[in-house]
Amino acid sequence: MGTAANSTFDDQIASRLRTLRAERNWSLDELARLSGVSRATLSRLENAEVSPTASVLGRLCAAYGMAMSRLMRMVEEEFAPVVPRDEQWVWSDPKTSFERRLVSPPNAALAGEVIECAIGPGARISYPEASKPGLEHHLVLLEGRLRLTIAGRAHELEAGDCLRYQLYGATEFATASDNGARYLLFMV
Repeated sequence: MGTAANSTFDDQIASRLRTLRAERNWSLDELARLSGVSRATLSRLENAEVSPTASVLGRLCAAYGMAMSRLMRMVEEEFAPVVPRDEQWVWSDPKTSFERRLVSPPNAALAGEVIECAIGPGARISYPEASKPGLEHHLVLLEGRLRLTIAGRAHELEAGDCLRYQLYGATEFATASDNGARYLLFMV
């Protein structure tokens, strides 16, 4: 994504974060306490002064009790049956070589969503808790190798493997230094 695309995303996520906090009548201090993200960072995020990392978004989602994709995209009442690839929303975190594409975005009328993710070699992304406890996940590894640790239990995945789980605790996605991973994540 170019600078203009990142700026647009930063503005959209900043607006969404301000709205979510206002809907709950939370101060920045309250959200900082609930999420473990500093008040200063929250302020910079809400003012679109910095781009969020995957880890920070994960912490905020946990505080708000929602899946990351719901935070990243407003839920629409109507949905188009076909989502062309060039219209699928893409977000990337350059610090972790992580890219997330909303293949089938969340919608109030549909139970599931599909996300395509790519993680570069030697990356490690940790989420301290589930953003929405009990959410059903089906991860299909398309390329590479991935170690996914869920609530302390590590799963070594190879291309073609499918890991099915309900998420309640902390997770960590890790790739080896010599290869990355690309996978589809189905959430219901």
